[in-house]
Amino acid sequence: MLNANDVAALEDLPIFENAQSWTGPEMARRSDWIHEFTAGEIDEIDAAVSHLDALGTDIRTIDKSMFPLPQLGSLLHRTRQEILFGKGFHLFRGVPVERYNARQSAIAYWGLGQHFGEAISQNGKGHLLGHVANLGLNYADPEVRGYQTDARLPYHSDLADVVALLCLRTPKAGGLSSIASSTTLWNELVRRRPDHARTLLEPFHYTRWGEIPKGKTAFESIPVFSIWRERMFANYVRSAIVKAQKLPGVPPMTQRQIEALDFLDTLCADSKLHLDMDFRLGDVQLLSNHSILHSRTAYEDWEQPEKRRHLLRLWLACPEGPELPAFMYQRFGVTDSGRPDGIRVPGVELVAPIDVI
Repeated sequence: MLNANDVAALEDLPIFENAQSWTGPEMARRSDWIHEFTAGEIDEIDAAVSHLDALGTDIRTIDKSMFPLPQLGSLLHRTRQEILFGKGFHLFRGVPVERYNARQSAIAYWGLGQHFGEAISQNGKGHLLGHVANLGLNYADPEVRGYQTDARLPYHSDLADVVALLCLRTPKAGGLSSIASSTTLWNELVRRRPDHARTLLEPFHYTRWGEIPKGKTAFESIPVFSIWRERMFANYVRSAIVKAQKLPGVPPMTQRQIEALDFLDTLCADSKLHLDMDFRLGDVQLLSNHSILHSRTAYEDWEQPEKRRHLLRLWLACPEGPELPAFMYQRFGVTDSGRPDGIRVPGVELVAPIDVI
């Protein structure tokens, strides 16, 4: 129960009752966020893939006009609007990766992605096409990012308008995907612990994982939650906050800050709030980083290298996306269309590797 001080603190903290505020059990009862490609839609994808593959086209040069989807395109447009301005996520099923080779899978995925936005760099290596796979690295290393390991990934957001994943291979066990509405999490914070909500509106220090853009420092200072244009925007990677504590010039977190992050993590883990989904072969998951936090359970991989869990990833900048708080444009620079530009390190060429490197 809120005490008198909490009630006073609650008065000027907004609660958002909009399309972005949903709960996991509510979405689990619905199926409007899942679309299984029809035979006709697969034929359209196949035709575009076959044409571009035969030409030997560099994946980085493929744009929406080069990957025409006369029937499916209108559905993708509606879905893009729902991701950017609605509930913030969607799952497509049935990309025929089992009969595509690695290049054909990448072309299909890249081409679909172009109907949502522009691919941007996901890391200091300039990867426009990312590979989510266990590289045997230690997640405790300050410069190792979780997608390179088989460890559990806490709930977090990425540095793009939209993050997309294509499942090429599934693990032996585990690796469940979970998502939560960051707007709902905010609303619950305001209702239950407005003091923590206020703390999470203040700047926290995040490591840049050693991937430092021109003119930037090894860490950045940004809030977890930001209220802007009658929406809530989230930027949360607790591992980046924790690892930043080892960097010179970063002040130690206060007990108040630690307790606020702990409470947020507890809310994320609440089965009454988050939504679990499995990744099947050929699934494409798309999430708005502005309104969704996502996580993954730890997984057990296959011994055979050719069977091990493997996802392709895109970070997408969407020209039609919502207006963002000013600091989100300043973190890494902007694309030609004026959207946040991912991780751009000076002197690093943008690449789209077909294989894990």
